[in-house]
Amino acid sequence: MTGIFDTHSHYADSAFDEDREQVLAELPEKGVKLVMLAASGLHDSAENSILSQKYGYIYAAAGVHPECVDETPADYLDRLREMISANSKIKAVGEIGLDYHYDGYDRDKQIRFFREQLAFANELDMPVIVHSRDAAEDTVEILREYRPKGVVHCFSGSAETAKEILKLGMYIGFTGVLTFKNAKKALKALAEVPMDKLLMETDCPYMAPEPFRGKRCDSSMIAYTAAKAAEIKGITTQELIDITCQNGMTMYGIQI
Repeated sequence: MTGIFDTHSHYADSAFDEDREQVLAELPEKGVKLVMLAASGLHDSAENSILSQKYGYIYAAAGVHPECVDETPADYLDRLREMISANSKIKAVGEIGLDYHYDGYDRDKQIRFFREQLAFANELDMPVIVHSRDAAEDTVEILREYRPKGVVHCFSGSAETAKEILKLGMYIGFTGVLTFKNAKKALKALAEVPMDKLLMETDCPYMAPEPFRGKRCDSSMIAYTAAKAAEIKGITTQELIDITCQNGMTMYGIQI
């Protein structure tokens, strides 16, 4: 496969510390055309920016993930603004959102950060990368309020939730979860997403598709996820990769 756009990855993650340069140097040889780096907090927002300036095919996002709100300083929006203004390859605010999966989360604080960053992205006219886990109702309600452009990534919700996101004009991204044996819910949601709103992603180093499940993921593995998605959509894998690459370029405002 050629022309892969991995619209959500984490190459600043420590899982790549030992061989990051080698992995990133080899991806274009494995059919990867473009990569978007999603951030968890201020530190890897900065790391993403550095990587995007080093590799021509890599672009970056900057933002604060809901699990990182407690460690984030009060002036974080000013810091994000400074990073974004300094690097034209930062193309999105994210990943941002809500995560109610683990005990002990601060719902109100997560919601405050989510709202602040949605308003920030709208002010800058930038797309957002939205993370939502075990928080679909609140996520959709807040997205309806701010109506950002962007994507709900690593989608694992219901077909009904997908329809509500699509009504807002947003894109929906799917990972290697599509290839898992217990992926019926995700596959039903995928069936509802029109081709012009579909994105492919890895969320690497996580979410490796079958037959690599449980191993470190990289962007070249999208070929396996795309093959499953193409099967559901009734087109060839290469057609799906081409369409989703163009979708990603359109959403992120990338021209090459």
